[in-house]
Amino acid sequence: MPSAPLTSLTSMQPQPPNPQHKRMKREKKTIAYMTEIYCKDHHGTHGEICAECQEFKEYAFLRLDKCPFQDKKSTCGKCLIHCYRPDMKEKVKKVMRYSGPRMLIYHPGLALHHAWDSHRKPPKLAKKAN
Repeated sequence: MPSAPLTSLTSMQPQPPNPQHKRMKREKKTIAYMTEIYCKDHHGTHGEICAECQEFKEYAFLRLDKCPFQDKKSTCGKCLIHCYRPDMKEKVKKVMRYSGPRMLIYHPGLALHHAWDSHRKPPKLAKKAN
């Protein structure tokens, strides 16, 4: 069997949105829990998250839904395409820096999956033909 050219292994066509894929569901669950941990400890909420954090979570979900890599993605921090607005990019950094280590206590399975995903090589989109 002939081997695939190297370019096909590192570049890919955009994937159609698939929010029902188990990987995308897990990504959303991870960012939701991270947002809850951050909001509880920084904004004093219990149960429900504040409006600012709810807006951030919805924005993160929207970005995941529109991700061109879908279930083939690495973590957003390693992605070659930066699709977050600058203000939301700063917010996600703050949320993840704070909540990431605490995820090992509250949701160790998701934390380990996220750590494993961070070791994936970020895919590249194939160049458009002229």
